[in-house]
Amino acid sequence: MTKFNFYRKTAIALAISLSITGCALEGDDGQDGIAGANGQDGAQGPSGADGQDANAGISLSIVGRIQLNPSDPEGAAEIVQYHAATNTIYAINSAADDPTVEIIDASNISQEAILDPLTADNLTTTALILPTDISGVDLDGPTSISVSGDLMAIAVPAEDKASNGYVLFYDGVNSTTPTFVKAVEVGNLPDMVTFTPDGSKVLTANEGEPSGDYSIDPEGSVSVITITDGTPADSATAISFAAYNGKQVELEAQGMHFPNPSGRTINGNLIDTTVAQDLEPEYITTTDQMAYITLQENNGLAIVNLTDNSVKIIGLGYKDWSNYQIDSMEDGAVSFGQYQDLYGLYMPDTIASFQWKDANFLVTANEGDAREYFFDTLNADGEQDEDLCEAAGGQDFDEDDGCLSYTDETQARKLDYAAGSNLAAIAGDDPEDFDFTAYPLGRLTVTSELGDTDDDGEYESLYAYGARSFTIWDNNGLVVFDSGDDFERITASIHGDLFNNNNDENEGDARSSNKGPEPEALTVGKVGDKTYAFIGLERMGGIFVYDITNPYDSQFVDYVINRDITEGGDIIGDSAPEGMAFVSAENSPTGVALLVVGNEVSGTVSVWQVTEK
Repeated sequence: MTKFNFYRKTAIALAISLSITGCALEGDDGQDGIAGANGQDGAQGPSGADGQDANAGISLSIVGRIQLNPSDPEGAAEIVQYHAATNTIYAINSAADDPTVEIIDASNISQEAILDPLTADNLTTTALILPTDISGVDLDGPTSISVSGDLMAIAVPAEDKASNGYVLFYDGVNSTTPTFVKAVEVGNLPDMVTFTPDGSKVLTANEGEPSGDYSIDPEGSVSVITITDGTPADSATAISFAAYNGKQVELEAQGMHFPNPSGRTINGNLIDTTVAQDLEPEYITTTDQMAYITLQENNGLAIVNLTDNSVKIIGLGYKDWSNYQIDSMEDGAVSFGQYQDLYGLYMPDTIASFQWKDANFLVTANEGDAREYFFDTLNADGEQDEDLCEAAGGQDFDEDDGCLSYTDETQARKLDYAAGSNLAAIAGDDPEDFDFTAYPLGRLTVTSELGDTDDDGEYESLYAYGARSFTIWDNNGLVVFDSGDDFERITASIHGDLFNNNNDENEGDARSSNKGPEPEALTVGKVGDKTYAFIGLERMGGIFVYDITNPYDSQFVDYVINRDITEGGDIIGDSAPEGMAFVSAENSPTGVALLVVGNEVSGTVSVWQVTEK
């Protein structure tokens, strides 16, 4: 019974299934029905805000320019500042008969690029003559200037190497009528002055350079002057590096450099140079709480906490040139190569800072700087001392000086290398018939103080001055980005054999053996939603632009130059950018961002408009 029911139910189910399947195969879909009427439109929503145009890049053009001291221009335009409230450019003029600050009216600059940028002179200036002595101390020419609100601060060294310098304060800047307020004594040889962003402090980098015979060697230092309700304090706080005396070996292990005649006898006096004496602060960038100071000749960085004036010094290490292309031969042509055992000392000059993700990052122009002094004196035995000349190769010294880089007969470097070594093959070991095309590092200027690791008189590696680049560093002194060999490769692509020109004559490939393009001037500014670094080449005269919005993804943007570099011709246009000031669009008289450049050799101040594309 159970078996019968099971088969009967199964047969019925199968029949129903086949019936349904058959219907699906045999039938067709019916026609679509008539579309129904549209429903009533809903109420219109509010309009969305306009989106921002994408920043596809920037372009630069000259919109203003002035020639200072036309008959003797060199040194007439160095450090520049911009005062937004009055649309005024301030520039120190070291070439004038009297120590002068130029007050340049920028209010009439328009957005139109000038038609003759090489020779234009469409701005006007008024000279502010500075005092020549303070309290009986004779002053030298101004070295640096900074403005904040109604105050202007000017750094002025003393003529006497042994005397401290001063910061001259002026108010009335808001009415374009600077009036002398007071002079505040700072350290020896103040070479740079700056306000903190909030205007509450003024800082100077005091180089404290030694005299030529090292009979005077002041300590390098930083001075801090407090500003209260717009009034500078009567005295400065001195920040010393003396706590690092005795720690030279520790600092050298970080990649710092201490070229001095310590341990030698000069004029019968045994020289014993301390770390604080050897450090020479060059340039400062600050936040309201921190100051970062380049120690150029020493290849280091000083970090000062302005809340308690505590100091930290770090070495910047070396750049390995085996990873990059470098032209080290002044053979009148583009001659790139990559070389093992060749390193670069960063030795930054200008430093700036910017923020990314609320962290502070530092930007440096890695110029390089050798320390050279010619004593020409007799020691206690009546014999002439050797001059202090750490540089070897690539220099044009008088043949009577002990610092002559080449032997008279061979033009070869006075350095020895292990026989059969890599350096002997590429740098040459005083060959009788020197041919630097066979020895591509034979004329490259390097320091004789580094590279002889076992102190046997033979060099295992070479260390050149500067990194021919700009670098982004984090707060720990670690490299975030370096432009590598961009400056030389790009200028060689554009100018060909005329690249690595000098700043006082048009002779191509004239600086390849000695720091190449020599980046010196630098500033940082924001255009639209992007942050850019502008780097000026002291020798070539051109300006590089990089997008550094994200420091870990920095990109080359543009290269511009306002100089005629025709071979053998006179210097026409702008040469040797020494100082830069960025002007944001909201502070610009044209409503478009500006880049103000002081060009030392040409004695010109040029104003570039920075336009979003």
